[in-house]
Amino acid sequence: MNRRTGVAAPVGIGTVALAVGAPLALAVLEVFHPHVHDLMDVDVRLWLTIHYAQIPLFMLSALAMAALVHGYKGIAPAVCRVALFWFAASYIPFDTAAGVVTGVLVQAARDSGDPGAWRAALETVWAHPIVGGSGTLSPPPVLAVLGAVAWSIGGVAAAIALKRGGHSWAPCLVLVVSAFGLTLFKTHASPGGPFTFGGLAIAAAWLLWERRSRLPAHDIAFLS
Repeated sequence: MNRRTGVAAPVGIGTVALAVGAPLALAVLEVFHPHVHDLMDVDVRLWLTIHYAQIPLFMLSALAMAALVHGYKGIAPAVCRVALFWFAASYIPFDTAAGVVTGVLVQAARDSGDPGAWRAALETVWAHPIVGGSGTLSPPPVLAVLGAVAWSIGGVAAAIALKRGGHSWAPCLVLVVSAFGLTLFKTHASPGGPFTFGGLAIAAAWLLWERRSRLPAHDIAFLS
């Protein structure tokens, strides 16, 4: 039982699968995320596969961080949960438009036999100030910025809650540093995505190991 939060620290298989498995899967996926120079030249099958997979994995990764503070009470865990909601509410729509929609348009352009006729529509979506994917020639899209900032706030708030809950400094610092990956690298493709979500997976595994190590033996057997 955690004296500060008043809740037990469950470390079941489901918790580990969510808190570690989801961000780890997303980190591996982002290693293969293409870097775009010209959308018309992108590998559409790979592009769409990655962006379809990212839709549930972004949500699951937000839930993974929230799972680390499940049952915790106070301002920090509340801020964490609200921030993660805003991350999902902004970053998933951004990635759907900048990833899935552009991929569908590229595929349609190639199938039409006249790709050049589709370029204006494609570039309109790609350079859109709110849902676009390009931050090279224009400011980063608003939803991407909101999502990245929300993720950083959520990570810092989670680390504060976890440190106050009795965890050691090291995994909490890993969580904080990784939380700024999307903001620092300005992309969820490599290195931003692997840094951010891989860092969360490492921090989560470390934190859950610490939590499990503090449980009485009969509780460990029950939760396994």
